[in-house]
Amino acid sequence: MSRSSKAPYDVKGRTVFITGAARGIGAAAAARLHARGANVALVGLEPERLEQNAAALGERAAFFEADVTDLGALEGAVGETVERFGGIDVAIANAGIAFTGALATTSVEHVERTLAVNLLGVWRTDRAVIGEISKRRGYLLNVASLAAATHAPLMGPYAAAKAGVDALTDSLRMEMAPSGTAVGCAYFGFIDTDLVRASFAQPSAQLLTGKMPSFMRNPAPLSKAVDAIERGVEERAARVWAPRWVGAMLALRGILQPLTERAAAKDHAELAEVMRTAESSGEAERQDSLLGVATQALED
Repeated sequence: MSRSSKAPYDVKGRTVFITGAARGIGAAAAARLHARGANVALVGLEPERLEQNAAALGERAAFFEADVTDLGALEGAVGETVERFGGIDVAIANAGIAFTGALATTSVEHVERTLAVNLLGVWRTDRAVIGEISKRRGYLLNVASLAAATHAPLMGPYAAAKAGVDALTDSLRMEMAPSGTAVGCAYFGFIDTDLVRASFAQPSAQLLTGKMPSFMRNPAPLSKAVDAIERGVEERAARVWAPRWVGAMLALRGILQPLTERAAAKDHAELAEVMRTAESSGEAERQDSLLGVATQALED
């Protein structure tokens, strides 16, 4: 990705609002930006984890419990952040969950929860923070995924949500440009987080990932995603990604999905076995109704 010729956007003394900050990418991004001198507001579920994360960072960190499916709760967290730190300069709409299961048979509640968190939760976060960010001509970064460009079986709701985040970010970027507010989108492949580890541990996923090239199926270190977020903030970038190969996949998105479907069509029996495994293993029933598959990584 080309580097901007503009001076880096310095977060020292500025305030960053991050959803999904209890664990994974959100928690690590908060720690990185705090180390760069930012005030950080850690927002999400799991209040005990949020409190621990904020306490570990120190006085320039605060935490606020809020479910991104609740616009009022997000607006409350924004208001408390402004009261604590005086404003918001940067927001990272990172909160996300995943369930595995076939669209025709999986729990309706799981499908709707995925869309409510991963798509509408990003929109609600954007809506709650954009007024404050625009006051400071700041930066908003929405977290999507490579799943926005390639849509795998058993991940329909997740892929649909991330594709939606991609699209709404493009529209919002253009709408906010006259105000001087920058809007970006982050696209991540498999990153070593609770969500990815637990997803890979599902019986159906083990069958699918076994067919992937090694560079795709081996999760990249968490630091790669945090590096991308830090770069995005510094450059107020329209798009960032990690690992590096994701950029090429995004550039090929027009042909990537047809190739994926063609490969799957070569062996319907194999795909049917993946679907049967998903059903017979009971993996869907073991996924937490609120936080999705990620909590299983802590139980194993």
